Amino acid sequence: MKKMLVLALLGAMGLAFTMVLTGDDGKEQPVFVPASPQRSGDVAAGYKYLTTGDYIKSGIPYDYFLLGFGRTTTNYLQRDSPNAVISHEYTAVNAPNGEVVVAPNCLECHAQVFDGKLYIGLGNTFIDFTDRKKLNPRGAAAAERILQRGDPRKYEAAAPFLTAMKTISGQLYTEVRGVNSADRLADLLVAHRDPQTLRWSENPVIDISGAVIPTDTPPWWLLKKKHAMFYNGFGRGDFGRFLMASNLLTVSDSLEARAVDTHINDVLAYIYSLKPPKYPYPIDKSLARQGGVLFIQHCSKCHGHYGDGGDYPNLLIPESLVGTDSLLYKSNYQSPQFIGWFNQSWFAQGDHPARLEPFNGYIAPPLDGIWITAPYLHNGSVPTLEAVLNSKLRPVYWSRDFDHPQYDYAEVGWKYTRREGAGIPGRATGSQAGNGATTVYNTTIPGYGNYGHTYGDRLSKQERKAIIEYLKTL
Repeated sequence: MKKMLVLALLGAMGLAFTMVLTGDDGKEQPVFVPASPQRSGDVAAGYKYLTTGDYIKSGIPYDYFLLGFGRTTTNYLQRDSPNAVISHEYTAVNAPNGEVVVAPNCLECHAQVFDGKLYIGLGNTFIDFTDRKKLNPRGAAAAERILQRGDPRKYEAAAPFLTAMKTISGQLYTEVRGVNSADRLADLLVAHRDPQTLRWSENPVIDISGAVIPTDTPPWWLLKKKHAMFYNGFGRGDFGRFLMASNLLTVSDSLEARAVDTHINDVLAYIYSLKPPKYPYPIDKSLARQGGVLFIQHCSKCHGHYGDGGDYPNLLIPESLVGTDSLLYKSNYQSPQFIGWFNQSWFAQGDHPARLEPFNGYIAPPLDGIWITAPYLHNGSVPTLEAVLNSKLRPVYWSRDFDHPQYDYAEVGWKYTRREGAGIPGRATGSQAGNGATTVYNTTIPGYGNYGHTYGDRLSKQERKAIIEYLKTL
């Protein structure tokens, strides 16, 4: 009776939680996530809207952007003018008053240049949320003053973007380069929006006292298999509503959001069309076959089967079983106001609503294209697959070269340097923050832990080698 009363109260608050189940032995069990209906769309139209669309309608005036950021030397997307000279991470769009502005787009997080080629859908593990120069509220305020004095029309076009950046940019800093602060960004954006009208509010409408919790951006091509979005599987219902959340950066109201929503089914269709890149070097077929058998025995229950007739189980794994850093999933319980805002907002209404259902753990992801998705675990704390399968090899402190990155195709992951002993930076604050990016991953910081998922420890060295060879084939 008490549990039913609690659930009823949570429901009244717009909160829904996926319950952890226990078996006859008292141990917690994985929880299946049922599928939700998704909209269909046009793949070509989705690609065009993703790379040239105005889902963010405010940004830096075009000429100011070129002056500050320069022209790109590589037009990876083969876009026409004015986007031909802009990095794939940005899009030139017409603001509502007709001025051309440059806005960030989805590829800032969801695309990465790897060995000289741009892979759309690959999480950007070079992104830098430690950069105090780029993410600087004072810079946005200074730009605002310049435009107000010098060009009122350009200021009108840039105002929504500059207002948001003044408010949120100083609260997005991570402790190391390469991880993403998307969860914190979502918290901050909804905190300054009315849940029904989506209009901007100078004062927060919900509490935003939480911390920045890092995530590794997952590859988009996995989404077609998943029944729930995000690492803890709490994104349920219509996936398109979550995909368009970046629109909250500058959206004027729910009317504009509805216009963007009419295109997001096409974007989802494009994302569903993405396929993981093939491993580019020879694979030991005999060893891979051995690894495939071992994978079925030890890994497939959570991560699924691959090839013809393959299946993915869509299981939420309780924290008591997976044991990985718990700060990410716990943050959803510590911020029920965010869940409540979303589940009673415009995004949760209409004929294709979305909702959030937190869970005490994480979803076991599909592993398609896992060879190219290093670093690993939900917070990017493990540099190679070999270290995922052998927790004793995981470095406490490690760094990789962001300027001249090298990939280890044998151990599968980024070539890295262990940084043990004295002089290891703790947090990206003080002098460390002043130097811009920190490239040393410190796994002792809460949220950055590299523990858990120790299932591979019980395997022999040769068995782990065989499984890695098999994973290259996915």
